[in-house]
Amino acid sequence: MRNSILAAMSAGALIALVEPLQAQNEAVLRQAFEGKVVAVKIDMPATQQGVDVYPLDQAPIDFREVAQRLKDNSMALKMGQQVMVTKVVVKKNSHIEFQLGGGGYGTFGDNTSTDVSVVNQSETKAEKALRDSIKHAPGPTKRKQFEKELASLREERERENARAAAEAQQAQSVMEANLRAKRAESGSRFNVRYRNGIPGDALTPDGLMRALAQYVDFGSAPSAASSGSGSGKAYISLRKGLLLDEVETLLGPAATASETKEGTLTVLKRTYRKDGQKISASFVNEVLIDFAITPQ
Repeated sequence: MRNSILAAMSAGALIALVEPLQAQNEAVLRQAFEGKVVAVKIDMPATQQGVDVYPLDQAPIDFREVAQRLKDNSMALKMGQQVMVTKVVVKKNSHIEFQLGGGGYGTFGDNTSTDVSVVNQSETKAEKALRDSIKHAPGPTKRKQFEKELASLREERERENARAAAEAQQAQSVMEANLRAKRAESGSRFNVRYRNGIPGDALTPDGLMRALAQYVDFGSAPSAASSGSGSGKAYISLRKGLLLDEVETLLGPAATASETKEGTLTVLKRTYRKDGQKISASFVNEVLIDFAITPQ
């Protein structure tokens, strides 16, 4: 019993310590990034679902999932587009939201429905009365009169229903166009996720930039996020498509170099060490095609 009480007290104490620390880390990230302008390196879907990034996975992004979200919601941010970081949020111990240009459509208060209901008018009392009159008509002449009146009422009702359906379709088209426009104006986000809890170094400006370096060009933003150093980390400027000479201008000479054959292609493998990080890079025809950044 005593051990159970102690365990419960320890768990409570741990939560009491973690929550303020998380709030402090979020405050540091907000100060470092919110209001800064960055450029995205991939197309971003127009939804608050954004793009999920798992930095510690071998394939950090499921691009099929991104393609489906682009198809379902259209595009909010185009590759290379500059956008303001509007919000950075640490969600418990699971992920960090890096919101761009509003964070994406579909947050609280956004109307995501474009359905317009159509109420079709059913058979009227007058039509029912005429049907009854036809059954009990005193002769064929009166029956034909009642049938003609009933057909006229039905045609009028059907015209009204068709008009209401056409108006509803037009209203829905307008709502869908407005929704597409609002989606395009509402930005998107990266959800930086960790399967076993957020590591401590991921809750720093440098850690968040490392996690998103392949997908976000931070430009001058790191200057406010580099722990008071006044200058950004060189590897932050890395992006696919740079030439070998440009990479070595940023990172200096390679620590290791090798070549491999992948089909008919000769791939140059280079390892660089810069700012406490190890950068593994692959080049084809001296063009950077892939890279990974890990702590030394």
